[in-house]
Amino acid sequence: MISRRTLFMAASALAALPQARATEAAMAAAIRAWAGQTPPPGVLTLDMAELVENGNAVPVRVAAAEPVVGLALFAPLNPEPEVLQVRFGPAVARPEFSTRIRLARSQRIVAVAKAADGRCWQAGLDVIVTLAACVEP
Repeated sequence: MISRRTLFMAASALAALPQARATEAAMAAAIRAWAGQTPPPGVLTLDMAELVENGNAVPVRVAAAEPVVGLALFAPLNPEPEVLQVRFGPAVARPEFSTRIRLARSQRIVAVAKAADGRCWQAGLDVIVTLAACVEP
């Protein structure tokens, strides 16, 4: 049996933990901070399964159809919305990356590309996760 004192101490400790920034607004702010704007849809491919059985290691591939200086991946409902940023040099003709990410729950994943001249594009995909990862206590 848990005493009131132990329960109070545990609740105080949980209240002191930093809050996750898991919101659509936090993701939009992270995209604007990285791209300098809210990008329109464009020449960007986001490949990943739309139905994911386990959110612990979800394969994802992002590719741009033209040269860009950077690609980024965002997951708004993870504890941190900015998942990954990749920078490319001018000699990269086909910028792309593949990785595995953790997904806290079902959400819309967004990839963003940034060109050297300041143009940006985004692509999004709604992903359903049946067994979540990144779960906070």
